[in-house]
Amino acid sequence: MANEDVVAQLKSRIDKTLDDLKKELARVRTGRASTSLLDGIRVDFYGTPTPLNGVASVNAPEPRLITIKPWDKGVLKDIEKALREANLGINPMNDGELIRLPFPPLTEERRKEIAKQVKSKGEEHKVAVRNIRRDANELLKTQLKDKKITEDDNKRMQERVQKETDAGVAEVDKIIAAKEKEVMSV
Repeated sequence: MANEDVVAQLKSRIDKTLDDLKKELARVRTGRASTSLLDGIRVDFYGTPTPLNGVASVNAPEPRLITIKPWDKGVLKDIEKALREANLGINPMNDGELIRLPFPPLTEERRKEIAKQVKSKGEEHKVAVRNIRRDANELLKTQLKDKKITEDDNKRMQERVQKETDAGVAEVDKIIAAKEKEVMSV
């Protein structure tokens, strides 16, 4: 593997880690209703676990409300059951036509709790970025040992690896800070 490949692989793995962080944080409940909260929910649709958006249209018509309108009314009970089992902390209201998920305003205590969760997710992803750096450095060490690269190349590549790692960690910090601000705003 060429030196440039090590850095390219490092960048792509860091980008995947950042994307994963963004997806996880999209599911974190803030004061607003967001349909992405329901992304991981699967409904038992005639014996087959199906994504919620595969059996119903999901909308957020108001900042504190999500509506779920199934295409087949026979699946309403299954959707309601899946929402209760998802443990969102929101009580689904079924009126026979559609399901409403009203989001109550978060208390200050709950906001702080959620902000702590966001921080811990950020720390997990920083560790993941550092582990990616370790893997890249080990690859470079192996190449140096096998005499595929020179000492100078190794030093230069390790500096680039560190620069990419620092950029990845800074991006994690930026994403976390933005999410914390969103959670703490009333």
